[in-house]
Amino acid sequence: MSSPCAPVRRVALFGGTHGNELSGVLLVRHWQQDGAEIQRPGVEVKPFLTNPRAVERCTRYIDCDLNRVFDPESLGRPVVEDIPYEVRRAQEINHIFGPKGSDDAYDLIFDLHNTTSNMGGTIILENSRDDFTIQMVHYIKNALAPEPCPVLLIEHPSLKYATTRSVAKHPVGKYQI
Repeated sequence: MSSPCAPVRRVALFGGTHGNELSGVLLVRHWQQDGAEIQRPGVEVKPFLTNPRAVERCTRYIDCDLNRVFDPESLGRPVVEDIPYEVRRAQEINHIFGPKGSDDAYDLIFDLHNTTSNMGGTIILENSRDDFTIQMVHYIKNALAPEPCPVLLIEHPSLKYATTRSVAKHPVGKYQI
């Protein structure tokens, strides 16, 4: 188990990482207009539309999958005229919510997605040793009971994740149909 973590003070709610997954987009737009239901004392909660050009076109992405370019190579690329849109957007997101791997990164990014798979409302985790996300998932599962809330752990010991949510200290994905 990891050591006790610092209090969570900054939370981002992402929608539109894939522009054709509209549930997160609709929620983010709703919260941007009226964020009363997501605000809590002592916690900054920021709803954020991650890939607005893809959302505008209702397509998964413009040049490349935004959810795969948060790797050191892409984040460190020089900004030139022909840089892929999603790579540039990843750099912007990393600047706003990171930098990735730093003490200044947002505490939690909750990235909302849709899928055509029969997963229902599923929470995606990348680290079984993150006490905060494990406790948070336990709380969510209890709050939703008796409705099921599956948890998918995609942990790999030597893989460094390049997802939008990987910028945060505690990354969480949520998939729904």
